[in-house]
Amino acid sequence: MIKTIFEITKMDCPSEENLIRMKLDEFSSITHLDFDIANRKLTVFHFDQLNQIENAIIELNLGGKKVTSEKTDQQSFEKNKNQKKTLWSVLIINFSFFIIEITSGIFSKSMGLVADSLDMFADSLVYGISLFAVGGSLIRKKKIAKIAGYFQIALSFIGFLEILRRFFGNEKLPSFTTMIFISALALIANGICLYILHKSKSKEEVHMKASMIFTSNDVIINFGVIIAGILVHWLNSNKPDLIIGTIVFILVIQGAFRILKLSK
Repeated sequence: MIKTIFEITKMDCPSEENLIRMKLDEFSSITHLDFDIANRKLTVFHFDQLNQIENAIIELNLGGKKVTSEKTDQQSFEKNKNQKKTLWSVLIINFSFFIIEITSGIFSKSMGLVADSLDMFADSLVYGISLFAVGGSLIRKKKIAKIAGYFQIALSFIGFLEILRRFFGNEKLPSFTTMIFISALALIANGICLYILHKSKSKEEVHMKASMIFTSNDVIINFGVIIAGILVHWLNSNKPDLIIGTIVFILVIQGAFRILKLSK
């Protein structure tokens, strides 16, 4: 067996892990994948197809590159018996906050919250694809990924149009208190998701490192919306909210294109 270690510089949270898992699902030579999100490392245990595996990882545009590749005698790996339960947990948390954020975003007139809700929805799509495609064919998984990717792009495009309308229009200021409060709750929810996912892998990872949370894109986005809410109040302007909304929509579209790569 061969043990190949990859550095994935843009693997910031478990949603990227699920994208990689789905991408590599087609390789029958892979026996096990070991993810180290804290250090952005992926260890692949396989028999052959090294070049194909490396190309598949590079195609995801997550900054993946091969570090080492060597033979190993390791044959047994710890199996995660609660994978479905874990996926259901993070799916429910992300989708619940998608509903909470998009509803509060609409009523508080905050595009930052609306955009952040789509980021939560994007994570839900990734977990949902992983969950509902378990045991299914690769063709089925790719079809689901294609629908999810295009749907995500469509929602983001509508969001961009709304940002332009508000930028040139005379809109009321978004509720900065709602922006800060809901984003703080979303920050806690993302922390819980990371805790659940890492707890499921091994006992040693029960206590999640703080650095792992603060390097997560989701957490950075939550802080971004909180800061935008403070600036909305301080500057008496909706521009900070529109700026953070634009940034998040761009990140959501990038995620959508990664999902679409899985459908090819």
